[in-house]
Amino acid sequence: MPKISLDIPSELLDDIKTHVGDKKKFISVADAVRTACRKMLDQLDSIDEFRGRRWNKMKKDVPDKKEAQEAVETLVRYIEKIEGPLREGLLDTPKRVIDAYEEIYQGYSIDADSLLDATFNAEGYDGIVLLRDIEFHSTCEHHMLPFTGSAHVAYIPVEKIVGISKLARLVELHALRLQNQERITKSIADDLERVLHPLGCAVIIEAKHGCMQCRGVKKQNAIMTTS
Repeated sequence: MPKISLDIPSELLDDIKTHVGDKKKFISVADAVRTACRKMLDQLDSIDEFRGRRWNKMKKDVPDKKEAQEAVETLVRYIEKIEGPLREGLLDTPKRVIDAYEEIYQGYSIDADSLLDATFNAEGYDGIVLLRDIEFHSTCEHHMLPFTGSAHVAYIPVEKIVGISKLARLVELHALRLQNQERITKSIADDLERVLHPLGCAVIIEAKHGCMQCRGVKKQNAIMTTS
C-alpha cells in the first residue's frame, strides 16, 4: 500500500518564514503549497484505487450457501424492518429461498454443447424443423422479477437433426438464469448455429414481464416479442 507523506519540505518552511511579508513571494509560496496538496490528493487517490482493487479481489470468491441464506435474511429484515428475532413464518424463509433459487437458476449448470450433442442422421430431410409454444419461466436480471412466455424454435438441418426435447431443454438452459429476453433469443440461435451447423435457424419469443406488471407502468397484458 502506498504511504502518504505529510512532511512539508524544509525549504518551503524557510521560504514562508523569510518571505511572508513579501506579497509576490507569498503568492509564489501559496502556489507551492497548492502543488504539494495536489500531490497528497494524488496519493490518496492511489490508496482509494488500491483499496478498490483489494475489495474487488476479495469479492471474487463465490459465496457459499450459508452466506447466501444470511443475505436473504438481511433482505427480509430490511423489508419487514425487523431488529430482533424473525417471526415464526420467516424463520425458514432464507433456506427456502436459496433452495428455490437452486432450482430456478439451474440453467447455469447445463452445457449447450453436451445438450445438443445427441443427434441423428437427417436422412436427406432438408425442410424446416419447428417446435412452437415452448412455455418458459425466467427472471429479469434488472429487478429479479419473473417473466414468462412461449418460445418458438426452428432450424433447417443439413446432415443431422436433434431430438425435439433438446430444443425445449435449450430454451430452459437459457431461461433458468438471470436474463433479459433479447439475450435468451440470441443465445438459443447462437447455440443452434454453433453446434448443429444448420442451413438456417430462427427463434421467436413472446413474454409478459413481471417488472412492468407489478411495478412501474403496471401494464398487465403487454407482450414483448423478440426474434
